[in-house]
Amino acid sequence: MPLQNRVTPLGDLVADPGRGLVYGNRGCLHDAEGRIRRHHQVRRWIACRLEFRGWHREPLLQPGRFTELFFLDDATALAAGHRPCALCRRADYDALVALLDGAGADAIDARLQEERLADAAAPRRGISRTRRVHDAALDDLPDGAYVLRENTPWLVLGDRLHRWTAGGYDRHVERARGERARLLTPPALVALLGSGWQGLVPLVHPSARR
Repeated sequence: MPLQNRVTPLGDLVADPGRGLVYGNRGCLHDAEGRIRRHHQVRRWIACRLEFRGWHREPLLQPGRFTELFFLDDATALAAGHRPCALCRRADYDALVALLDGAGADAIDARLQEERLADAAAPRRGISRTRRVHDAALDDLPDGAYVLRENTPWLVLGDRLHRWTAGGYDRHVERARGERARLLTPPALVALLGSGWQGLVPLVHPSARR
């Protein structure tokens, strides 16, 4: 049975057999039996490389340890509100720090917490939270940003929007011009996407290029 550790662009945790292209965590979310009990434990939500220095953890969801999370791609991780890890993705992290005028990790994480959750100050108990969305001009959004369309996450890529599923992008529509959008990706991370930054992990799953 698949573990409930795949993350959607909304930041929700779902069970799916696919591994995804990006790995990360937001603290220990599971109990001693491996059941997800909370949405997040800490404000430090990070996205990492799948492989780094040969490190390997097995089994997953060990009691009392952080919950290993997986994302379809980095665009999904950013939409969910996970920033690049300062250890395994140092160059990506440094690019974000520079963009935010040298802010430290604590300040960045506090800002992202406000940008990704409508109830950021609420207790961390429970497995769901209300996502904050932002008004934006669809024309202005860079590749890799996510918007909500009919309450479903869609990836912005070129002149199209691509619908997210846990297994990949399954359909697309033309990007409308002159419209407003319900932006899901936190604005600080949208700025990173629009800065010309080239990340160290796959930004977009290959299914979006088909």
